[in-house]
Amino acid sequence: MKTLVVGAGVVGVTTAWFLAKRGHQVEVIDRDSSSGLGASYANGGQISVSQAEPWSNPGAPLKVLKWLGREDAPLLFRMRADLKQWSWGLRFLLECFPSKTRQNMLDILRLGIYSRQCLQELRQSEGLEYHQVTKGILQIHTDESEFAAANLRLTSLLEYGLDMSVCAADELVRIEPALRQSTVPIVGATYAADDESGDAHVFTRKLEEACKRRYDVTFSYDTAAIGFLGSNDSIGGIRTRNKEGEVAVKVADAYVIATGSVTDDVLRPLGLRVPIFPVKGYSLTVPVIDPSLAPQVCITDENGKVAMSRLGNFLRLAGTAELNGYDVSINEARCAGIVNRVKKLFPRGMDYENARKWAGLRPMTPSSVPLIGRTEFGNLFINAGHGTLGWTLSCGSGSAIADIVSGIKPVSYTHLTLPTNREV
Repeated sequence: MKTLVVGAGVVGVTTAWFLAKRGHQVEVIDRDSSSGLGASYANGGQISVSQAEPWSNPGAPLKVLKWLGREDAPLLFRMRADLKQWSWGLRFLLECFPSKTRQNMLDILRLGIYSRQCLQELRQSEGLEYHQVTKGILQIHTDESEFAAANLRLTSLLEYGLDMSVCAADELVRIEPALRQSTVPIVGATYAADDESGDAHVFTRKLEEACKRRYDVTFSYDTAAIGFLGSNDSIGGIRTRNKEGEVAVKVADAYVIATGSVTDDVLRPLGLRVPIFPVKGYSLTVPVIDPSLAPQVCITDENGKVAMSRLGNFLRLAGTAELNGYDVSINEARCAGIVNRVKKLFPRGMDYENARKWAGLRPMTPSSVPLIGRTEFGNLFINAGHGTLGWTLSCGSGSAIADIVSGIKPVSYTHLTLPTNREV
């Protein structure tokens, strides 16, 4: 069966891989000039199954109110005259009830555990190298109450087979010796030994080459999806436009939309609306000048909401969330907030002055659970809305959607939901 994948980020390319592995003839199109140039380009680098708690949780509304007006706040809601933003925000609040949070967390956990397994198998079978570090993730805490709350959440995570443990402050330097130089008191941490890190952009490019080499997958770049052909229950083709402005039609048996933050816009001509809104995040890629003083283990500063991943001779810092539409401009105050927080933990060993700054859009659903499944059109599917865990969930969601397109019940994810609204 010929299948067309729209989107060549890490989710789209992993989708293409698993579709091709199941025998599909696959073509991938993307509006950019190469793969992995969107949210996959310079993200936090974490394969963090242990961070499955959704953003929409009982404590989130108070934190948003607390941070209002702070330009360097970890989560910033910039109020706009945007009905889509306010509608998404209302749905976010409705997902903050404890029962919803627990179900959403379990859904993310199921998919995350399976996804990490798929990634490890893929890495081994294809010999992929992408600056991966398989030493686990430390989630450090500088606030006693936050650390106590994390210990309570740990019980739920352990129930689902995650290898996690609580570390007292004096144990941290055994796992990550570079923390000896921290100037901020660390009260404790949780350690997820099976979590990983790596460069998502490098992985995406390497997997694209593997797709071409092993399965003869076609990649067509500078090709934007601008419309659909078909009836009320089936898609007959996708209209595309290249960088020269030429319009063509791509015809396939099945179509998978993996377009991240713009998925709602892509589907709107069909009268389909999906609850995905862009949440801007920042990253800085910092040169390492003294490896002995730079972290080797992936670290998340839970109170500062900053992730740190070692990528070869660089340290990737990523954090903050900003609801501000599709704006990707660099806010220097927010970048400075990330750097200042990390400097307190690792004041030496990195050339912070020459950090490369980047901002990208995370495709968030109100529940933090991605949309993976078939739409009301029988041959049109969605794999989008992975939020801050796109890199973590990509292989599992790629495998799951490949199963669904192939008519196979996914073994990975038993609570697949695809809430869409059909305009009349």
